[in-house]
Amino acid sequence: MTSVPLAPAPARTQGSAPAVRRAPVRRTAGRLAPLVPAVVLLALFMLGPVVWSFYGSFTNAALTGPNAADPEWVGLDNYVRLLSDPTFPQALWLTVLFVVASAVVGQNIAGLGLAMLMRSALAPVRAVVSTLVVTAWVLPEIVAAFAAYAFFHADGTMNSLLANVGISGPDWLFEHPMLAVILANVWRGTAFSMMVYSAAIAEVPPEITEAATVDGAGPVQRLVWIILPTIRRSISTNLMLTTLQTLSVFTLIYVMTGGGPGTNSSTLPILAYQEAFKFAQVGYGTAIATVMLVIGAVFSIVYIRSLKPEVD
Repeated sequence: MTSVPLAPAPARTQGSAPAVRRAPVRRTAGRLAPLVPAVVLLALFMLGPVVWSFYGSFTNAALTGPNAADPEWVGLDNYVRLLSDPTFPQALWLTVLFVVASAVVGQNIAGLGLAMLMRSALAPVRAVVSTLVVTAWVLPEIVAAFAAYAFFHADGTMNSLLANVGISGPDWLFEHPMLAVILANVWRGTAFSMMVYSAAIAEVPPEITEAATVDGAGPVQRLVWIILPTIRRSISTNLMLTTLQTLSVFTLIYVMTGGGPGTNSSTLPILAYQEAFKFAQVGYGTAIATVMLVIGAVFSIVYIRSLKPEVD
């Protein structure tokens, strides 16, 4: 049997393999090119102020005097001063209390409860409730702050309602300032959580809840074992957003109590404003703002790690 000689393999052209490897790189670069202007703008207007504020926290910058024109590098002096300042631990505690009570607990529980009630309510009831709740959210923050101030004032709406049932209400803004601002922030921010959870619950497959009902599961069991695990991703996102939004709340507290009486409602944003603009110590104020940034990052990491969504 005569063997047929095999044709020689074509010689590989030198440089063809690198050319093949460069093709995906070029396609990736072409896809990312339109994003370059957006990334540059985000870095300029968002990352830039953060970096500049972080740098300023290591200086003795001020609004007036020689340090306003030529601030000096002071290293960790501002942070050492924070640790010895008796108002800082109180402001830190009030900030954590305000965030946990009004955002993590208040807005999320109220928003989830309203979303569940709106799911089974009649259309007219849903329209009225959603309008009342969303109105507080769409109001300008300064208007909502003055409305809350009028509601909790000693001669305001809250005490007038209590007087109608024979109860003499306290001076909320003086005797219970943190309770007043917590309730006001829950009132203002619940609409966002309600809309997030309403959209998430609407995506829960109805056949799953119907099957659970047939098996004898009650409303609480369906909520705990079916609805909450299904909307876990929305819970994670909403917790993070409401926490970060509440951490930076300034106008509501400043209008209602001004951080008082004394420092009984001075959260970190109020303290940073007072130190930077009332006492003209910009470097010290930016150090407090940097601590707020770190706290926000800690909250974000905790949410991402403990409520990390499952990979599809």
